[in-house]
Amino acid sequence: MIETNRLLIREMVHSDYDALCGILCDEEVMRASYERAFNLEEAQNWLNRHLKRYEEYGFGLWAVVLKETNEMIGQCGLTMQGWREQEILEIGFLFQKAYWHKGYATEAAIACKEYAFSVLHANRVYSIIRDTNIASQKVAVRNGMNIIDKDTKNFRNIDMEFFLYSVERTK
Repeated sequence: MIETNRLLIREMVHSDYDALCGILCDEEVMRASYERAFNLEEAQNWLNRHLKRYEEYGFGLWAVVLKETNEMIGQCGLTMQGWREQEILEIGFLFQKAYWHKGYATEAAIACKEYAFSVLHANRVYSIIRDTNIASQKVAVRNGMNIIDKDTKNFRNIDMEFFLYSVERTK
């Protein structure tokens, strides 16, 4: 679907479930974004939700596959998210811990931004990132984004502070 120098970004399929669990069920990976890891049922629901998003919107979070090994190392893509009573087009990403700090999240996020602008003809894209998730904030900045808002969102009955990052299409 989308190809970068090192990555293939494609729709997830049911057979990606085990690799997805390697991300969503990892306590350290998920603490930064969601406070705790998902259980197996929550991971399955996550996958099912994105499969439905592909049908409904034509996009969602996609599998990020390392070309060199054909291994799914993360997910990155576009989703419609609520922010202050409006729906916004968000670039989201989660990667296996073994692939952190290697530039993969930035490479994938930039590719998704370009897809949003060139294929979906979006004028602006966003990333909603916890105020404590410094690594993801750095990815957003490397993707040309700036903080434009901050809000409290409740996820899993926990109030968390989030920054809203955004970048506008320039051409």
